[in-house]
Amino acid sequence: MNARRSVLFTPGDEPEMMRKALEGDADVVVFDLEDAVAPDRKEAAREAVEEVLYDIPEGAPEAWVRLNPFGGDIDGRDDLDAIDAEPSCFVVPKAGSAEDVEAVAEALEESGTDTGVVPIVESAAGVVNAAEVATASRVSAVVFGAEDLAADLGATRTPEGEEVIYARQKVVAAATAAEVEAIDTLWTEFRDEEGLREDTERGISLGYDGKLAIHPAQVEVINDAFTPDARKVEWAERILEAKEEAEERGKGVFEVDGEMVDAPLVEQARTVKHRARAAGVWSSG
Repeated sequence: MNARRSVLFTPGDEPEMMRKALEGDADVVVFDLEDAVAPDRKEAAREAVEEVLYDIPEGAPEAWVRLNPFGGDIDGRDDLDAIDAEPSCFVVPKAGSAEDVEAVAEALEESGTDTGVVPIVESAAGVVNAAEVATASRVSAVVFGAEDLAADLGATRTPEGEEVIYARQKVVAAATAAEVEAIDTLWTEFRDEEGLREDTERGISLGYDGKLAIHPAQVEVINDAFTPDARKVEWAERILEAKEEAEERGKGVFEVDGEMVDAPLVEQARTVKHRARAAGVWSSG
């Protein structure tokens, strides 16, 4: 699977902005039909997204489309009906239960498309039901949305994010258990590069595979944070090579660089390998 370190949102009613995003360094570009588009611009946005999807250049980032919620005043079913082109995934906002995700998956099944589904967990109900959301049909990643969650809870957002840490941990745990990717919440202050870097590192420490971006300037910082440096890659290579040698000798625990290595450290090395491969910096086989 390609890297999904940076997931950049762009308004669905801005075709030139969408095309420019596809020329950038984001791993995933999300054409947004929901929050970024005013109600009277929804139809124009659907047409613009359809046009851009049919003209994606070779080598462009993965393209997703965020739908409006099914059954809302502006119904996401109308988004699906209007878009014949196939993005990689449709993003389901405010996924509060498996039923919210299954409704989209069933609509895609009826249309005969292989497009995947990416739910956003951004409500109290979604957090409570995170495990069932992550295991719903066609899900390949789960996104954590802290801003809407805080509003739903009546919580006050802080730079440290202590008010959403339980939810942030639960979403990544649910995604990991379901063997799908976990995409971390956005950092709203797009001019605050240091804050973004620190928050991205917090997400990485929790186990997230990628992070949302709301401005192209955030992409480089996110990509860099999720790309293991040369020293970390070399460490992982030594661990995994030693693991193979130990298995040949029938050993479960072995030594690397003066440190006893067991299963948890091997899993850490495999995580480094996965991220390095996705970023194109893994040199071993």
